[in-house]
Amino acid sequence: MLPFRTLIVINRTTVTPVYLQIANGLIKLIRDGVIQPGASLPGSRQLAALLDVHRKTVESAYEELSVQDWITVIPRKGVQVSQRLPEINPKDFNDSHADNKTYGSDASFPFFHFNPTPLPVKGGKFRPVINDGFPDPRIAPIDLLLREYRRLFNQSSYRRFIMTGDQAGSVNLRTAITQFLSETRGLNLTIDNILITRGAQMAIFMAARMIIRPGSTVLVGNPNYFMADAIFQQFGARLVRVPMDENGMDIGFIENFCNDQIPDLLYIVPHHHHPTTVTLSAERRMRLLQLIEHHPFPVIEDDYDYDFHYAGGPILPLASAGHKGNVIYIGSLTKSIAPPIRVGYMIAPANFIGQAAQLRRMIDVRGDSLLEEALAFLFREGDMQRHLKRSVKLYHQRRDILCRLLEQELGDVVSFIKPQGGLALWTKFREDYPLPLISARAANNGLMINDGRMYDVDDHRFNALRIGFASMNEKELEEAVFLLKQTVRSINA
Repeated sequence: MLPFRTLIVINRTTVTPVYLQIANGLIKLIRDGVIQPGASLPGSRQLAALLDVHRKTVESAYEELSVQDWITVIPRKGVQVSQRLPEINPKDFNDSHADNKTYGSDASFPFFHFNPTPLPVKGGKFRPVINDGFPDPRIAPIDLLLREYRRLFNQSSYRRFIMTGDQAGSVNLRTAITQFLSETRGLNLTIDNILITRGAQMAIFMAARMIIRPGSTVLVGNPNYFMADAIFQQFGARLVRVPMDENGMDIGFIENFCNDQIPDLLYIVPHHHHPTTVTLSAERRMRLLQLIEHHPFPVIEDDYDYDFHYAGGPILPLASAGHKGNVIYIGSLTKSIAPPIRVGYMIAPANFIGQAAQLRRMIDVRGDSLLEEALAFLFREGDMQRHLKRSVKLYHQRRDILCRLLEQELGDVVSFIKPQGGLALWTKFREDYPLPLISARAANNGLMINDGRMYDVDDHRFNALRIGFASMNEKELEEAVFLLKQTVRSINA
């Protein structure tokens, strides 16, 4: 409902009767297009309460409007603005007076523009969706999470706590994650070293915002996570592409670069690199840590899906070693549960986290403290840990199913290296099967798959994409590969 108390100002010191002031105020709102023809108006009792006048005053105002044909009183339906207004033809109202619409034209003032980021194909009715590597929400402990959310919401004591939550995030969730990271990743930290964010993406944005200045030099992989690239470039950074191979980032390239210039930031995804899924080798990991110690520069370690490792034991993060506080470690609970559960975290020295908490407060005053408390409960009860164990086993099976299907059905067209972990398969297509064409034709077949261009760098075209396997069961994987095969075979037919 419109705020009639503020839209209709009553001046009790003038000679104009109050009922006419109300009638004239409503006429002005209709003329200005705030109230459209056919719109319902509040009942006389309700409007009288809103305007703090007697009900008979509003009835007199409505009677005046009815006499002038501005409104129609419909039995059992109430008061409505007339479809054919006495001074405004409905066609003119919508067309010739378009310039009077509040947001009918583009903004005329200067504002900052953002470079568009690549998106998957939109529109159409898709059966299977080949995504970038999402978890399967159908197996997530959503019912447990919502049950705890409702329980907390109904606690009067918690409603008071909501207004005084910690800027860095729920203390209970930070405590739970601190213990979890210590047990699973060997991180030595306290809750003063952790900030809760709305997903890992927000953590990358905030860390970059605090470090990067126009002209800063940022080292990234080639290829790299395209959304991180977009953030760094938006802040005015110059990106230096570091070659990638089956052992991860080329640390020798970084060493040579540091001999001439110390970078302002290194962004690295060492465990399951995005997009290629390769793992930084132990030897390169040690060389990089030595390099960080010799040439201190900040490092953002993005470890978005550490918990999903299938071949042997996972390699501990850079952040678990001695780096003298130069590594900012970023992780996500979103990949562990479901895409709509936007919860991530940033690990860094306490003074950096303190300032990051102030930045988060400017972006998101308090966060979703109810969700954070509910997640803390799942950690304390062991539900999250049990869910992760089940997920690792299931996603491992789905990875093997996808690899087998691609080898059987499209082995002459695609190539890949079975990833040691993660939620997706980095798949390269033969050059004579361009992904933009495959993506367009697949959409016509009911299959959503991106066109791979988001991973292209400058003039380097990879003709590759990530095929997420975790979110699809065996039947869905079979259908997706069948439709992909059908699409591919139609190209050179």
